[in-house]
Amino acid sequence: MARKNDILSIYTKEVEDIREAGLFKGEAPIASAQGARVKLEDGREVINMCANNYLGLGDNQRLIDAAKRTYDNRGYGMASVRFICGTQDIHKELEAKISNFLGTDDTILYSSCFDANGGLFETILTENDAVISDELNHASIIDGVRLCKAKRYRYKNNDMADLEKKLQEADAAGARIKLIATDGVFSMDGIICNLKGVCDLADQYHALVIVDDSHAVGFIGKHGRGTAEYNGVEGRVDIITGTLGKALGGASGGYTSGRREIIDLLRQRSRPYLFSNTLAPAIVGASLELFDMLEESTELRDHLEETTAYYRKQLTDNGFDIIPGPHPCVPVMLYDEKLAGEFAKRMMAKGVYVVAFSFPVVPKGKARIRTQVCASHTKEDIDFIVKCFMEVREEMGLK
Repeated sequence: MARKNDILSIYTKEVEDIREAGLFKGEAPIASAQGARVKLEDGREVINMCANNYLGLGDNQRLIDAAKRTYDNRGYGMASVRFICGTQDIHKELEAKISNFLGTDDTILYSSCFDANGGLFETILTENDAVISDELNHASIIDGVRLCKAKRYRYKNNDMADLEKKLQEADAAGARIKLIATDGVFSMDGIICNLKGVCDLADQYHALVIVDDSHAVGFIGKHGRGTAEYNGVEGRVDIITGTLGKALGGASGGYTSGRREIIDLLRQRSRPYLFSNTLAPAIVGASLELFDMLEESTELRDHLEETTAYYRKQLTDNGFDIIPGPHPCVPVMLYDEKLAGEFAKRMMAKGVYVVAFSFPVVPKGKARIRTQVCASHTKEDIDFIVKCFMEVREEMGLK
């Protein structure tokens, strides 16, 4: 029988192996608000190029003021789940605002999008059903699917021919319900889903569609309504999950929005909803203000789109290997894990906060610096960042 110290040494060895392989993920504490520029714990100020703060609202004073007002009017926390005494009027108001913004029947709030995805599949699918999932879906979809008893099929990324093949296989196996699950944006690559192709196949094979639009709502599409708007399929997606922790203020919280029949069932059976504290009032109050801002103007998303296009062109013109597209997630491909780690370290030393992405976040041999543009970056910021990329490439003797 193994002693406790022997057991703990197993974990120590595993962490050491991770470090040796160049896959260790450290942390650089920030001693300021989130923004285009941040102050590190050691006092340095750096340009932040790796936040999901797409609209630059992490330090927005209007949202901060709304959160402060909510503390005064609705308190610090609810200390309850929704169905006991954890529902305030503002929770229902936010659910209605999200539904109105996305053009859906109803919305249910969660503490995170990870919880939204974790509580979805086992609630609406049984062993008689099938879920057909894109191979590059987010970990929260993968984990949510694991919790359900439905038969699982995986199709090649954004490959409509392979998706159709899997739908045919599910039909042949006698699936009662077929649910296609996809990210709206595959955030490791910045690739936007071919949602029209997905919806066309769903209509043809009588399947439901769920889209995790965490990396799209607020800034993708003409009015920022996400990949459904971008692909011209608004009203054809049955379930949209998303987060309030990226473009929409950057705090925390998630939601599932969609067909009323599905949302009604989630309120009765979804375990993360039934057994987790309700979303904190201050986040709800700030999020209400946030959706007012989105309805008032598209200025932030328009600037983000323009800045992203400029950044992508600068990288491409200077010979960097990036995955093409319009999304502000811009991975600079380096492939080798240790090389990516050293590259990120040198960029940080020059004043650009970037992080190396390696296994298991991305496949082995696909390491990268995933940069992310936000609406508060300026053209001068972009020029400086690209200059630093070029300097580090030269210093490391890379082509």
